Amino acid sequence: MADDNQEYRVLARKYRPQNFDELVGQDALVTTLKNAIDSGRIAHAFMLTGIRGTGKTTTARIIAKALNYTGADGTAGPTTGDTSDCETCQAIAEDRHPDIMEMDAASRTGIDDIREILDGVRYAPTSARYKIYIIDEIHMLSKQAFNALLKTLEEPPSHVKFIFATTEIRKVPVTILSRCQRFDLRRIDVPVLKDHFANICTKEDVKAEDSALNLIAQAADGSVRDGLSLLDQAMALGASNTISESDVATMLGATDRVKILDIIETSLGGEPQKALNIMHDLYRMGTDPRVVIQDMMDMVHGLSVLALNPDANVESLPHAAMDKAKSMATKLSTPQLQKTWQVLLKGLGELSNAPNPQKAAEMIILRLIYAADLPDPADLIQKIKDGKITLGTQPPMVPTPDNSGNQPQLRAIAGGGVVSEAMPAPQSQTASSPDTMQAMMALFENHGEVLIAAHLYQDIACVTLKPGFFEFKSYPNAPTDLAGRVRTHLNNWTNEKWMVSVANNADNVKSLAEIKKDIDDADHNAVLAHPNVKSALDIFPDAKIVEIFKTNEED
Repeated sequence: MADDNQEYRVLARKYRPQNFDELVGQDALVTTLKNAIDSGRIAHAFMLTGIRGTGKTTTARIIAKALNYTGADGTAGPTTGDTSDCETCQAIAEDRHPDIMEMDAASRTGIDDIREILDGVRYAPTSARYKIYIIDEIHMLSKQAFNALLKTLEEPPSHVKFIFATTEIRKVPVTILSRCQRFDLRRIDVPVLKDHFANICTKEDVKAEDSALNLIAQAADGSVRDGLSLLDQAMALGASNTISESDVATMLGATDRVKILDIIETSLGGEPQKALNIMHDLYRMGTDPRVVIQDMMDMVHGLSVLALNPDANVESLPHAAMDKAKSMATKLSTPQLQKTWQVLLKGLGELSNAPNPQKAAEMIILRLIYAADLPDPADLIQKIKDGKITLGTQPPMVPTPDNSGNQPQLRAIAGGGVVSEAMPAPQSQTASSPDTMQAMMALFENHGEVLIAAHLYQDIACVTLKPGFFEFKSYPNAPTDLAGRVRTHLNNWTNEKWMVSVANNADNVKSLAEIKKDIDDADHNAVLAHPNVKSALDIFPDAKIVEIFKTNEED
């Protein structure tokens, strides 16, 4: 009857580790501390850091008990084993030993609080071997409190040990860190958490499905305490001491991860109606749209890992659909998965500002469907180089002089270079040697070297050009290696030996860009000199000539 009336203790407190062997997932820390205690190489200050719920305070209490262990007869020394037969260790576990002082720096941040500690350091412990100060969330101390602690922390009395715990190690001054032995408590892996929860369920006489425990372990995000709190809640939710996957999924508000995989498959497969229908089903189930997008990102990460290593164990992928996931991973390319990740990542940021998250999530899905049809940039570049596709942009028209001495004709420029009116596809066969700058422009444009063509158009002026020999005047914006690049391409394309050089002194030569400007200026001045234009400008003095069109009509 007394047991029935006993107050219930939550799992996180009931199953708190009492010795090093019971610590979960911190093998490196346990090994180091055990060796230090066994060999007597015990530091005067320890700094324990890690995320919430990984065992920082618990480890501090275990260290305090291990150092002050005296055994059942009161004569034993420090130990790394079981301490349950020691009265001193029992008092420490129940937080009632006068020589073991715990302080929460989050609520006691000032220098006066630290002075209380410093005043007590000089006195020997009353009954324990060591007087131990455990300060939790030490990063919350004020600057003055840290400074007051420095000297004592560097050279404390032999009977004093300091153990600090923090979740924000970067906020702790380097001067404090340099005086401590630092231990980083790692996140606990999902399989380790799952096994730990399964053992607790056995002790509590509760049946739990493996998939349910896996969901809880994933939701714990590496924290034992968070996971035990969720397990406690799942035990209260489950009927007849049974924890089912469906109950846990409902409790966590988790999505059906198989449906998430279906959304990705239909989206990348270009099936918008099916993808949106799944989104609507999840919305009606009460799933948060943000959780849907986050779970999609987890799935894409898992598929990316599987694409590189089909035998990898991916925790984010549902075990019920692992075969389907592996099949999808073999069909999806790495660039496609990377593109999907980027779309989802950008969309996730937009969801927080969206007035209607569900509609915003649907727009992200539609964007993903559209992006799935876009070709890969690397494939496009390769196809352009191979001449399988041509650029479809309409180039602007500029006048270039012809060999007849007549009025300059219009020729097209693509990317700044001058080419012929009908721009042919890139040539793979041997090209004829250019003998004019216009032919030179066309040659480079046809082979896809539009950047070099742009430099040849506006950053150099031709001095001499004939088959096998090209000399030009270089302007400041021209690359220093332009001559070498032009020579290499001409040698490859024409199968001739070219000499390309930069003239040191060259006057009275102009670039094609300058020639175009001269022609434009001449046309502009000629139009301004026309009597009709003069009359119009007199009537409308603020008018400006924006563009000049040429016709074939004779005036």
